[in-house]
Amino acid sequence: MTPVHLPRVWQWRVSGYLPEAARHAPVLDAAEHARLAALRAEADRDRYLVAHVALRRVLGERLGLAPAAVRIVRRPCTDCGGPHGRPVVEGDTGTHFSLSHAGDLVAVAVAEVAVGVDVEEVPPPDVVAATAPTALHPEELRELAALPEAARPAAFARCWTRKEAYLKALGTGLNTPPASVRVGTGLHAVALPGRHQADVPTLPGYAAAVATHEAVSDDQGKGWT
Repeated sequence: MTPVHLPRVWQWRVSGYLPEAARHAPVLDAAEHARLAALRAEADRDRYLVAHVALRRVLGERLGLAPAAVRIVRRPCTDCGGPHGRPVVEGDTGTHFSLSHAGDLVAVAVAEVAVGVDVEEVPPPDVVAATAPTALHPEELRELAALPEAARPAAFARCWTRKEAYLKALGTGLNTPPASVRVGTGLHAVALPGRHQADVPTLPGYAAAVATHEAVSDDQGKGWT
C-alpha cells in the first residue's frame, strides 16, 4: 500500500498575529532581516514578518529546534539554475514546507513529501477578465465563461490557488506556464497524475489550496492561529 502523507496547513491573520510576530522578529536570519528592511510598503513588511516568523516557529517545533536555528536555503532555479529556486530546510530532514500570503492572510503547509500551498484574495471581475486568458487552461476558460458573471471571481480564485499550489509542489513554480496545467474551476479539482490537490477552508473573500506529490486523505490537518 502506498503510504499516505498528510499535509498540515496553518493560517494566520496578519492583523491578529502581527504583535506576536514583532516580539519574535529576532528569530529571522540576516537575509530575512535584509529583505524585510528593503520592503517599502508597511503592509508588505507586516505580511513578510508574520509569514516568516510563523514559518520558523512551525518548522522549529517540527524539527525540535529553536526557530532561529532553522536553516532555510534555496534549491537551484528550475529555469536558469540560479540560487533562487524553491526554499527548503537545509539537510535531509524529511520535512517539506510551502509558504503563501495575500492581503490579511498567511498560510504555511508542512508535509513529509513535496508540498505546495497558495492563498489568494478573490479578485474583482475586471482583474479576472484581464488575467484569465493567459492564466487558465482552455477548458478552464470554457468553464469560467459558462458561469454567471458574479460567480466568476470566486471560481477563478479557486482555480488559481489550486494551480499555484500544484506548481509549487512540482517544484517549478511559475516557470511552468500556468495555462498548460488544468486543475478546474469547479467545486472539485481535476486529478493530476502523481499529485493530489485539495481546497482548504479559509476566510471569506479568499481562496486557498494545498497540493502534494502523493495522494492524501481529504481529512487533512488544519490549524488556525
